[in-house]
Formats: sequence, C-alpha cells, structure tokens
Amino acid sequence: MKLSLGISPCPNDTFIFDAMLHGKIDTEGLQFEYRLEDVETLNKMALTGELDITKVSYGALARLMVHYKVLDAGGALGLGVGPLLVSHHCADISELDPASAIIALPGAYTTAHLLFHLSYPSFQKKIFMPFHLIEEAVLSSEVHAGVIIHENRFTYAERGLKKLADLGDKWEQKTGFPIPLGGILSKRHFDGTLLRKINRVIRNSIEYAFSHRATLPPFVLEHAQSMSESVMNQHIDLYVNEYSRGLGSNGRAAVWKLLELAAALHPVPQNSNFAVFVD
Repeated sequence: MKLSLGISPCPNDTFIFDAMLHGKIDTEGLQFEYRLEDVETLNKMALTGELDITKVSYGALARLMVHYKVLDAGGALGLGVGPLLVSHHCADISELDPASAIIALPGAYTTAHLLFHLSYPSFQKKIFMPFHLIEEAVLSSEVHAGVIIHENRFTYAERGLKKLADLGDKWEQKTGFPIPLGGILSKRHFDGTLLRKINRVIRNSIEYAFSHRATLPPFVLEHAQSMSESVMNQHIDLYVNEYSRGLGSNGRAAVWKLLELAAALHPVPQNSNFAVFVD
C-alpha cells in the first residue's frame, strides 16, 4: 500500500523517518511517497487533508481533526524545548510597546504562535515568515523581536541576539506538562489496523535510528546543509526523546491541555467532536 507522507527537513524529522523511507526496516507492506516542507506549509496542506500522514504543529491540531487523528509515535514534545522570543536591541520584554512592536513568528498555525499569544496576548502586530528567516529579520530591524524555533535556539546568541522570554518555560510553569510542539497525524478514515501499523512502523524507524545513533545518516546531512554536525546532534538530542517513541498518558494530557488553550487563538468549529488519538 502506498501512502503520502509530509515531514519537515529538520534533523529531528529526517532522523526519525530515515529508516522507514530508505529500506532499513520492515515497513510491513507499506510504501511511502514523502514530501519535505516547512512545518507551516504542512499545516496548511493538512487543513485540506492533502496528505495521508503528516507532521504538523500541535497548535493547529484543533483545525485538523476533521481529517486526521494523532499517531502515538514520531512527534516532538518535551521539557526545555520551547520557542524563544529574541531581540537585537532590547534586553527585556518591557522595552517593547505592545501597541507598536512588530513580532516575527514562524507561521499563524504554529505552536510557537499559540505559545506567544498565550503569554503575550496584547501584542497584535505580527508578521509570519519561514522560521529560518526570523533571525535575519530581527538582526536587520525589519521587526522588533521574533520567536525562534528549531536549531536557531542553538545559534541566536552567537549572532548577537538576546533572549527576552522562553515561551516553553512559561507553558511548563502554567501547566506542568511537556510542550507539545509537533505531532504526526494520519487520515482518520483509515481503519484501526492500518493506523496501528503506520504507528508501529514509525516507532520501529525511531528505534532503528536510536540504535545507530553513533553516526548521522546521509538523509539528515543532506537536508541540514547549513548546520554544523554539532548543531544537528543538539537538535536531535533535544527534540527526539521518549515522547517521540510514544506519547504516553502524560503526552496525551499535554496535547489535551494545548487543545483547550488553543481556543483562545483558533476557535474550534462547532460540531467538531472528533476522537483525537489513534487507539
């Protein structure tokens, strides 16, 4: 059976999915045609149910449940992994005027946007751009501050940017849960047997990746060319963890909490009482 799959080119995704995409494990008769896209592009594609399986921002999940269920394996949750609000000229959030400060964010449907809104709802002037352009927008004073994600959290300081807030810390203090950043969804009309098989294959791909952790696979290196291997490894170590193997009860509770709070930014359409997780 052939299935379409959307993931990002970030090291955590290419690390997780490498084995199942390149014949390194038994995929139980499943074949995957993959697309590599920025996560906000994947969020928008998921709004119309374009792909069979896809990585998305958990911040967009409320809008996507009409098409998808959340798989247990493959996602990015954790403690100390949250987006950072950074600036070039300011050293404290109090120096920014909520009425006039322009904030760059990596997409309207990203978890980063949701976490920023929950922490600083009075800031209204937002512009959205691919995550890898935000550092430069802040440095060039195109914006007053920006919310950075992924590998930029490892490099912002050496580029002269200052951290104004760790949005992940604020989430953890407020809820006590790990931060649900990105999840893997699969079409909800697939029967339970297929959904469980997909989940099992992803988990086995992760286990293969962990068991061969000594070297980075070519798939990771090829799509993270602007990063040093040190940063790639930091990225993987931070975002691929036990919650990637399986959400567990704590991970699911974190996702439920995010869904509850997400209504503040993206109200859930009426009559959308869908099962969230693959059983």
